Amino acid sequence: MLAETTRNFANVELIERNLLYVDPAAIFGAEAYKLVANLPYYITAPTFRHFLESANPPRLFVVMVQYEVAQRIVAAPGDLSLLGVSIQFYGKPDIVAHVPARAFYPAPKVDSAILRVDLKDEVPLAHEQRDSFFRLVQAGFSERRKQIHNSLARGLHRKDAEVQALLKAAGIDPGRRAETLSIEEWLQLWHQMEKI
Repeated sequence: MLAETTRNFANVELIERNLLYVDPAAIFGAEAYKLVANLPYYITAPTFRHFLESANPPRLFVVMVQYEVAQRIVAAPGDLSLLGVSIQFYGKPDIVAHVPARAFYPAPKVDSAILRVDLKDEVPLAHEQRDSFFRLVQAGFSERRKQIHNSLARGLHRKDAEVQALLKAAGIDPGRRAETLSIEEWLQLWHQMEKI
């Protein structure tokens, strides 16, 4: 049906493939593009990761996602999650519309949101530095109910005293929790860790 309805549009090319196996650089080269999609909700996080970490990430995402997931993505420090940090590192997310379950047929059990993510012109770290940055963030969120120094010590397999010293050097109270740290604070902490 999609092939039939788009056959008169020379600028439309249909590619039947799992989105997670699509290489944007192979399709667009270095050309700018936008990703606009009604994503299957179970691949929301993998889709963001796949495209954000590609050689040619989109300049803009406009995607339909589960409403609760959209709230986690746009959350401010105090309510940040690993997913929120992972996307805010690359761009500025905003919920542009709330889509109630009744807007679909058959109606799902959850509401949805249209999420817009404008990507930054420059990402804070070079591509080869990002793995270690996200290992740090993942360790921080590994035990959500624990204070950040405990989560990091366990998640990074380091002595608690060493982690506390790093946090203090980054200007972060070791008694805080991971969800309270801003992107800038995570970056400060990463820079301190890179020094050792």
